[in-house]
Amino acid sequence: MTTATDTTAAASAPSASVSTATVTGGSAEAGRRSVRITLRTLQVVLALFFGLASGAPKLIAHPTAVEAFEKLGWGDPGMYTIGALEVLGGIALLVPVLSSVGATALIGLMVGAFIVSVTALGGENAATPLVLILPLAWIAWARRGQTAELVRLVLRRGE
Repeated sequence: MTTATDTTAAASAPSASVSTATVTGGSAEAGRRSVRITLRTLQVVLALFFGLASGAPKLIAHPTAVEAFEKLGWGDPGMYTIGALEVLGGIALLVPVLSSVGATALIGLMVGAFIVSVTALGGENAATPLVLILPLAWIAWARRGQTAELVRLVLRRGE
């Protein structure tokens, strides 16, 4: 003989397991969402850094930038070129389809900055480019699917 309590327990058992699966899936989705938000925030912070703090002083010929590039023997052309590359890389970090390529280009620029810092400037501030490479590498890797999308867009445009 089945009682009302037995029927209620049996009826609620399947929904309990569904709830558990939903909560587990929801928590995984929340984790992915939090990673996406962190990644996007990092892209914005690095874009601001490269655009405003690093590239802009070179483009406006701030005295400290002029002094550093004259010390290297690169003068104004080198300073303006590096400044423009940094600003463009920062902008690329903000454009979804360009973010992986922009991060990769900035990694190349940071490798060059490290080498110049060690060889020509006696290691002064050599850690800065190395520290920047790590988050840029994460962005390049995490957004690598967008590079494939960029290649598809370019190939389609070329047809």
